[in-house]
Amino acid sequence: MTRRQATEARSFLFLQGPHGPFFDRLAGVLRDAGACVWRVGFNAGDRAFWRDRASYIPYRGRPEDWPETFERLVAEKQVTDIVLYGDTRPVHAAAVERARAAGLRVHVFEEGYLRPYWVTYERGGSNGNSRLMETDVAQMRAVLEESETDTLPPPASWGDMRQHIFYGAAYHGFVLLANHGYREFRPHRALNVSAEFRLYLRRLLLMPFQAIDRWLATRRVRRGGFPYHLALLQLEHDAAFQAHSPFATMCDFLETVITGFARGAPAHHHLVVKAHPLEDGRAPVRRCLRRLARDNGVADRVHYVRGGKLARLLDEARTAVTVNSTAGQQVLWRGIPLRTFGAAVYAKPEFVSTRPLADFFAGPERPDRRAYRVFRRYLLETSQIPGGFYSARGRRQLLRLAVDMMLAHEDPYDALESGTAAPRQHLRLVR
Repeated sequence: MTRRQATEARSFLFLQGPHGPFFDRLAGVLRDAGACVWRVGFNAGDRAFWRDRASYIPYRGRPEDWPETFERLVAEKQVTDIVLYGDTRPVHAAAVERARAAGLRVHVFEEGYLRPYWVTYERGGSNGNSRLMETDVAQMRAVLEESETDTLPPPASWGDMRQHIFYGAAYHGFVLLANHGYREFRPHRALNVSAEFRLYLRRLLLMPFQAIDRWLATRRVRRGGFPYHLALLQLEHDAAFQAHSPFATMCDFLETVITGFARGAPAHHHLVVKAHPLEDGRAPVRRCLRRLARDNGVADRVHYVRGGKLARLLDEARTAVTVNSTAGQQVLWRGIPLRTFGAAVYAKPEFVSTRPLADFFAGPERPDRRAYRVFRRYLLETSQIPGGFYSARGRRQLLRLAVDMMLAHEDPYDALESGTAAPRQHLRLVR
């Protein structure tokens, strides 16, 4: 069988993707390669960003009937592969379970483990369900001995943030205003669709004012002349936090951090709490932080910075703590001590602390940077694809590798070990 014939025998079933047109563009290239492509849409937002109506399959049933419908579609469409964004939302988790039982390939896209310049592509699962969770640094080092490529530097920014917020607002707008054909649809997040739409729209409109607030807060920290530690927050509704964290809310995490800081950090040290760039106010983070800092007697040593880029704050930080944010990778790249709490692909004992938090703040130990460089290089040679979901430039870059990786017989990790992985050193990142 030729490679073209092998591709023509593949039938891809797309489920929910990132907001915007990425899945539609990805499907188009798969069709060009000869594959058959279908898309299940669960709401009007899914439909709005899928141009090929002939391949679109609306799911209008109840959530509890979805697994049976999925199995029927797999049989009817002779599905060989499923494609999805994130593997923990209920419709995806149910599909993944049945796809594995049926021996289908499961292609999972996620935000990059080394975001914002890369996207994650894995098979079977991501984050706490990734193969990386069971792969130690020694195994990575052994595989990389056969590879002589250099680690790629970060590319120019893809300019994704504004587009990310725009597509999020558009998606929820379609669901809010045109969802009459999907009356059984239930969002995978706690907020209803109208509340989600209002939050996206509010965030888009307030971006200039929040930028000023962020600049002033960052300036106060950088000109304060005090040693400081960073607490890196995540979105409370994010899948990595909900599925792979010991905390129920971000306020629970902050309580642990503030208590540990108050007990262990030197009296002249400060704590800078940095919000996620997409924080929209649905979780009462700032109010909770004020209360905890006051109750622990450190109100004058705790600062809040609203989103924005992390680099300026990291450059002078003494330590960082997070649940399992991918921002931890930027911490380790700089050799800064890091303490995590949730399951994360980078939480390896060589470079992430597990000490009690008060002890960590009192006497942090630096990570093994050589071990981390091995880990980072392994990611860049396997699951991390240059590009982004939301800007046109980022999508173009992403598609250059993504389709060939999906059509390959081996997953990214096995491909590196067998020597069939795409030669990343020849890829010129667009500027």
